[in-house]
Amino acid sequence: MSWLRESSQGCVIAVHAAPRASKDAIAGTHGDALKVRLNAPPVDGKANDRLLKFLAEKLGVPSAALSLLRGQSSREKQVLVSGLAAAEIRARLLAE
Repeated sequence: MSWLRESSQGCVIAVHAAPRASKDAIAGTHGDALKVRLNAPPVDGKANDRLLKFLAEKLGVPSAALSLLRGQSSREKQVLVSGLAAAEIRARLLAE
């Protein structure tokens, strides 16, 4: 899965964010990124904050384990996850 790669600091998830959705959800892939629908507007960083909180909840880690590397003002984002292996991230995010 090309949306997830390992780095020296942890694992990086490529995300395509879709703000103003009816609910927060993982909606498959969008090109080489994991598509995440967010029930937050793209105003004043609210969608970015919701993205990190949603992914932390799905992964079962504290929000402090995630950080936004790229894409603060773009739909295409890169999120760094510390403390989990790529296989575990993949399993937790794709589990229904």
